[in-house]
Amino acid sequence: MLSKTFLWIEDRKEKASYIFWKNLMEQLYPEVTVEGKKNNSELVKSVKALKDISNKYIIVFDNSFDNLQVVMEQKLLRSYVDGKDNVVLMDIICFEYILLEFKELIKWIYAPDDEFLEKRANAIAVREKFVDSINSGELKYKDIQEIMEYDKHVQEHNVEQLAARLLFALTRNTGFEVSKGTIGECWIKSCCEWNNREESDICGLDDSRLSIFDKMKNIYEGTSLKEQFSKIGLEVSL
Repeated sequence: MLSKTFLWIEDRKEKASYIFWKNLMEQLYPEVTVEGKKNNSELVKSVKALKDISNKYIIVFDNSFDNLQVVMEQKLLRSYVDGKDNVVLMDIICFEYILLEFKELIKWIYAPDDEFLEKRANAIAVREKFVDSINSGELKYKDIQEIMEYDKHVQEHNVEQLAARLLFALTRNTGFEVSKGTIGECWIKSCCEWNNREESDICGLDDSRLSIFDKMKNIYEGTSLKEQFSKIGLEVSL
């Protein structure tokens, strides 16, 4: 009997995170079964209780490195993962950060002459500073002047909260809008299969009209996902 591969995440099926991972894996690695575990505590419990040694399990636990509770739970999770040869843990801040660091993000969500490019210039600049800081390994992003000015309460927020807030600010009122509860249809459907699309709804993909597969392929190649998948031995045939 062939072994199966499962990808376990924290969120329920109706959450944006689950929808993103489900679509990503269906397109790039359909053999992987995505399962949600409701929240991070339940995910940790599920890994601890796992007895199956025949199948492979990929664990996506949001690494909010400046959230003490999350850090403690992740430490516990790692102790359970280390004791199981068929379980691997991906190092990902959160799915919002994956989309935020996506190299083509701004080019996708805004047309070249979109007024949002000017209206949201501050958020666009902050996103660049934020991503550069995290990806360079310099984790003191809260000391960056532009970020402090953008988020007056940044010291009270963790990296996951800032990523989610910034991604929403950049994508709101577009087909790419992302919040905790919803993910825009333009992320998870081919262009242009957006049910409520109007003629004025023009984005940076208006000329290229990518398929859902090509969208997921671009996200995989243009983010840290490619490196993370390689580290856990998950090869993607593109």
